[in-house]
Amino acid sequence: MRQSNLYVILFAIGLTVVFGGALSLTSVGLKPLQDKQVELDTKKKILGAVMDISTIEDPNEILRIYSEKVKSMVVDINGNEVTTDEKGNPIVAEKVNIQKNSKLDAKDRVYPVFMFSSGSEGVDAYIFPTFGSGLWDWISSYVAFGPDLNTVKGIAFDHKSETPGLGARITEENVQNRYVGKEIYNDQGELVSITMVKGEGNTGLSEHQVDGMSGATMTAKGVNAMLEKYLECYSAFIEKTKSQNS
Repeated sequence: MRQSNLYVILFAIGLTVVFGGALSLTSVGLKPLQDKQVELDTKKKILGAVMDISTIEDPNEILRIYSEKVKSMVVDINGNEVTTDEKGNPIVAEKVNIQKNSKLDAKDRVYPVFMFSSGSEGVDAYIFPTFGSGLWDWISSYVAFGPDLNTVKGIAFDHKSETPGLGARITEENVQNRYVGKEIYNDQGELVSITMVKGEGNTGLSEHQVDGMSGATMTAKGVNAMLEKYLECYSAFIEKTKSQNS
């Protein structure tokens, strides 16, 4: 029996409501699990900038180490600590969406700061998240500095879709290790950041340069721009902290 147009329309609407509702309930039900995974991923990247966690498979162990060794805060462009947003809600460094935050004007952003301590008194490393654009999509990093807030202790890069075997190599340990020991301030005390040079196998590099990646010039340029822009945004905090520690 041929069904009327009204029946077909109502049937389609009914299916849409049922399946839409089911998807919505599933999304709500999975959100706590998704939030937990995002939290774990963020903390792994932060720790990965200062220590080797590649052999730690237990997520709870990652969270335990993070809780014991890392403290955090949020600052503004002037290096002043920020504890609440414009609505008066608490701001938690680990929950700042760096990608979303990057779309704001630099002076309107908030900047998470993570402080790693191995157990002794004082801070062993300051870790700053950065976000930018690579060849095809976003790139990001967590860059860790020693107590002098000048010398790189480690860096953990991430990306969405850089070219496999070329720009995607920024996530490889041997590329990230090239940044260790490099400095972001010159002898005159000027912030000069760190530049990944063109090509690979370069020699005679300064303390502000790292060897490049063959065939990945655009990714390298994106990394350089990202570090330069974000380190400038953190410079007020860096200077204030240096002054307090001197």
